Amino acid sequence: MARLPLNTLPAFVEVARRGNLRAAADVLHLTHSAVSQQIQHLEAQTGLQLFDRPGRRIVLNAAGEALLRGVAPALAQLDSALRDAAATSANAATVLRLTTLPSFAQRWLLPRMGRWRARHPGVVLDLHTSQNIEDLAHGSHHAALRQGSGPWRGLVAWALLDSPRIVVGSPAVAQRLAGRGAQALADEPLLGNTGQWRDWFALQGLAPRITPVAAFNDAGLMLQATEQGLGISLSRQLLAADALADGRLVQLSPVTVAEEGPDRFWLATTPARADWPPLLALRDWLQDELAQSAAALAAIPALSPAGTAAAGPTGSRSRARSATPARNPAR
Repeated sequence: MARLPLNTLPAFVEVARRGNLRAAADVLHLTHSAVSQQIQHLEAQTGLQLFDRPGRRIVLNAAGEALLRGVAPALAQLDSALRDAAATSANAATVLRLTTLPSFAQRWLLPRMGRWRARHPGVVLDLHTSQNIEDLAHGSHHAALRQGSGPWRGLVAWALLDSPRIVVGSPAVAQRLAGRGAQALADEPLLGNTGQWRDWFALQGLAPRITPVAAFNDAGLMLQATEQGLGISLSRQLLAADALADGRLVQLSPVTVAEEGPDRFWLATTPARADWPPLLALRDWLQDELAQSAAALAAIPALSPAGTAAAGPTGSRSRARSATPARNPAR
């Protein structure tokens, strides 16, 4: 069999993904006819029909799917290698491409980026935010800051921090609730997920009717709405850390909802990059910064159900705890 004509593979991948020659041409900045000719050349050189062409459509067939499974990740790895080579060329700063949730980037990471730059001026963080879990093995990112029940198959993952959910509100709400019991929180406008609120009230032996006034697909937006007095919310303690420290938010109860798996934050990468010095530097810096955040959170009192400052989470139920650095980082 003849060798693959490598110059045709980007066109093959785009047509396979989009099922449309014109759409692939737009992405590749080529003409429709140029993309069509590349697909024909690829099929002629390999001796394989890779697409079925019912009517005016073009549909990947079984042979094409088999080729795509090998070609798409290979092209992604080549692109990543080229980026790495450019980043390590003479007189170029090292670039570490990191993907994470928008809420984590906005609420915790960005306010600390100056300290990262001061500690590692030769390593540039190229930050990408997404609600989706990015494919580190085949994508262009070096690492991901993830939250959930890791570690993940095929990846190296370092556990960073466990962060439970806490009830927060604006200072004006906290003042209004002073001296009132936990039931009073059920009468406030609630922001966020119904099931999570149900779990929190159940910890206090309450089962009120829960109808949140707004729900969000991004925790950072929910906390911004909370700061503006639109309601009270159940937030990851870590994401609220800076707002609690500077008084934009108040923790309204020492009772927290802790789920060991989903609560945990991780730094994940591929085994091939696990010993890369810039990534190890990022891991160590994150562990230091998160330990500082955990210590600062432990020093901030929460309001007791009666509306007075509580010494900490010791007065809450067994599932209550504050953010703590994760033990035994996993690999």
